[in-house]
Amino acid sequence: MGCEPQSTLPKWASKPCIMGIDEAGRGPVLGPMVYGCLYCARSYEKTLSTLNFADSKTLKEEKREELFETLKANEAIGWSVDVIDPKELSAKMLKKNKINLNEISHDSAIGLVTRVLNMGVLLTEVYVDTVGDSEKYRVKLSERFPSIKFVVAKKADSLYPVVSGASIVAKVTRDRALREWVLDETAEGMNRNFGSGYPGDPETKAWLEQHKHQVFGFPTLVRFSWGTCTSHFKDIVEVLWESDKMDEDCPSSGKRQLKLSSFGVTTPKRKSEEIESSGKGRCRFFQARKLEQLAQF
Repeated sequence: MGCEPQSTLPKWASKPCIMGIDEAGRGPVLGPMVYGCLYCARSYEKTLSTLNFADSKTLKEEKREELFETLKANEAIGWSVDVIDPKELSAKMLKKNKINLNEISHDSAIGLVTRVLNMGVLLTEVYVDTVGDSEKYRVKLSERFPSIKFVVAKKADSLYPVVSGASIVAKVTRDRALREWVLDETAEGMNRNFGSGYPGDPETKAWLEQHKHQVFGFPTLVRFSWGTCTSHFKDIVEVLWESDKMDEDCPSSGKRQLKLSSFGVTTPKRKSEEIESSGKGRCRFFQARKLEQLAQF
């Protein structure tokens, strides 16, 4: 997570405050997803509505940048962001116990509320642009933070100025992250002409095709868990793992795992967990983690 550093908490933060939360970059196949929040004293809400904040998607880039600099300079406003790396997004969505994009989004919003509360800000109302079922999301947030009133709505960034401000914070942060992104990979012919990053953009599709590697896949800028990437896997080199062969042999082999004591490791015995177990279930564990069997240490 990242946020605008504040040396001292402003006096207004100890009075009832409102917060808006919105995201940018949920759909693209490239770059991070960014959650942003904006908060201020509830007494400042009317003034906030005069600052011309709007849903960031309806504003040109120059106007978003201008408004972002305006709110950064405004001492009556606080803001914070959570930048979720594309590698983290894909890893969570493809892990054994998968975490879907809605859960990732909910966790990010919860993290922003927690961070601002821990700073000492007296949050009493939070407005959130919904992800999934708005009522279920509201209940989830209310159970986590019972002292806060939550309003979760579709198009909240168009309805509530405090969410519009959060939308600008998130969008500008993501845009800057993409502009300043340093490609870790050093292969020849790499470029930054990746277009908007959205799956339907022809320039983005062309960039993905040009920047795939037959063994290593895509650069770290890419959310490789996105369905958009699937069509580019046709020419990828197949990787064969010893554990795959082991899994085929396991059901009929009847092999047993070696005892840990064979390697000089001693552990307390428990009735519910035998130290030596049959091969049943073992290979699936190894296969999921792509681990190879060692003949010796």
